[in-house]
Amino acid sequence: MNFKSTKHLKAGEFNEIVKSFGGVNNASTSFDYTHYFIKTTNQNVDKALWLFAELMQNLNLKDEEFQTEREVVAEERRWRTDNNPMGYLYFRLFNNAFIYHPYHWTPIGFMKDIESWSIEDIKKFHKTFYAPNNALVLVAGDIDKEEVFSLVKKHFSNIKPSKKIPKVHMVEPKSDGEKIVTVHKTTQNEMVAIAFHIPNFKSKDQVALSVISEILAGGKSSRLHIKLIDKKRLVNSIYAYNMEQTDPSLFLFLAVCNNGIKAEVVRDEILKEIEKIKNGKISKNELEKVKINTKTDFIFSLENSSNVANLYGSYLIRGDITPLMDYQKNLESITIDEIKNVANKYFNKDNSVTVYLKP
Repeated sequence: MNFKSTKHLKAGEFNEIVKSFGGVNNASTSFDYTHYFIKTTNQNVDKALWLFAELMQNLNLKDEEFQTEREVVAEERRWRTDNNPMGYLYFRLFNNAFIYHPYHWTPIGFMKDIESWSIEDIKKFHKTFYAPNNALVLVAGDIDKEEVFSLVKKHFSNIKPSKKIPKVHMVEPKSDGEKIVTVHKTTQNEMVAIAFHIPNFKSKDQVALSVISEILAGGKSSRLHIKLIDKKRLVNSIYAYNMEQTDPSLFLFLAVCNNGIKAEVVRDEILKEIEKIKNGKISKNELEKVKINTKTDFIFSLENSSNVANLYGSYLIRGDITPLMDYQKNLESITIDEIKNVANKYFNKDNSVTVYLKP
């Protein structure tokens, strides 16, 4: 809807203007925030900021435009979730891992919600959340700081703030036991997702959790890839990663089994590898490799201004940049004992949710 008509722009004109000065624009929504961007040269910063300010204060939100976009979102839901076994598994994992917290819904939400929205719902949401007191403007590149501050003030200072922005107050209760769920979907291969509840992005334990994710599934030389794909040929893909979100979230394992392989067998193999981490079976060379690779990846991630904006913006919008600034220092100093302790702290069955997807 934000790229539809405004007081001064026709529907689609936003995209046309960006393309006219050689720019690229898009948007995406995650669990914690929505991210809009324009990639362009520094000569077009003024125009880019005007465009974003126009979306914030002058969006028309016509019902006929909304009805078209509702179907676009519904089709995305079908494509990414309903007709995509891995997407459906991911969706059902969060539905079961979070009962009280809004992470239960995932960003795409439920189809019934999409179908039942009204234009008044959309207008209320936009008025509440698309306001300068709930937004972050981040400009990165070959720019003059004072000029950018002046331009941001020029375009956004007269936009009225939202009167009251609701805060998430729900806290997911501590799990009181292991949860195992089976869902059915049309698929040739069984799949499995395992999740453990972990703290939010501010926690120092996130560094150890990142190291564990690299050891277990960080590329073709990782433990799970070698064991489950190369040696035992149980799966054709395996992922493991810690989610660093505003509120406590999950450490995920996602695997697609090979033909004829039961998801329960794969789960058992994953849990065996987790137990090795919990027992401190990590070599110094293995840990050093993770540190070097992580540092290299971080340096490469800063090669262009878009990545810099994305990285810093993801922390600033959540209210704390300290974890980013301290990450390399904390990574360099982490020990095998610390990793072992963190693994034992979170990777317990009573703190877990397993979802099997079967035909």
